[in-house]
Amino acid sequence: MSSQQTSGAGRLEHKVALVTGAASGLGAAIAEAYVAEGATVIVADVAVAAGQAVADRLGQSAHYIELDISDEQRWESAVDWIMEKFGRLDVLVNNAAILRLGPLLGFSLNEFRELVDVNQTGTFLGMRTAARVMVPAGRGSIINVASVDALYGTPGTGGYGATKRAVRGLTKVAAGEWGPLGVRCNGIFPGGMDTPMAAPASNNVLMRAKSADEIIGGWPISRLARPAEVAPLAVYLGSDESSYCTGAEFVIDGGATAGPAYLDRTPV
Repeated sequence: MSSQQTSGAGRLEHKVALVTGAASGLGAAIAEAYVAEGATVIVADVAVAAGQAVADRLGQSAHYIELDISDEQRWESAVDWIMEKFGRLDVLVNNAAILRLGPLLGFSLNEFRELVDVNQTGTFLGMRTAARVMVPAGRGSIINVASVDALYGTPGTGGYGATKRAVRGLTKVAAGEWGPLGVRCNGIFPGGMDTPMAAPASNNVLMRAKSADEIIGGWPISRLARPAEVAPLAVYLGSDESSYCTGAEFVIDGGATAGPAYLDRTPV
């Protein structure tokens, strides 16, 4: 990670952070940024080989654990292990998610339930389990990765967008309930990112009507985000610099939600 992407080690010094979905994409970028800023990072993912590889690459400050976020017992075991080994949990980044796209009329119940189990229930379980140790400690930061699809109704994102709207709501409720107890909860709302999760969308039914280039070309910054461009926001929200931020929605989408392009974006 370049010096331009982080301000140097120390912003997360002495903090212990759990990052889900950290075997690749945004989660791996956040784990890397956290280690660079002095945190001890638990790299959590169901992908054992890839997750362990990330932890090995990041060095002694990173530790891999296998975690299915839709499993309540796995969450409890993970947090118990963290408390036993490190004695604290300061930051939880609920990043793990799955993406399924398609029109509502063709969306199966099983597909919808799978999205709910992982994206919605998994986030809820992580928040609740982490808060059970953060609240007694009187400190903590929970960062939920939502999506700009939680902010508007894009055709084809009915299932995925519904779960991310739920994450948005959970973030607000948790901020209200746990803020007085010292635990902050904020949301990151990324737009399109160049990650393994997003790659299959290029072959999806949505893209048969409109090419990916046409969609991205309508954004003010007409490209996908790199995970390393989003990770610094998670550093800020995990650090004490954001001590007055809770219940907030941080959109980082290249201007995609700024509005449609009625005019040609080329310079006058």
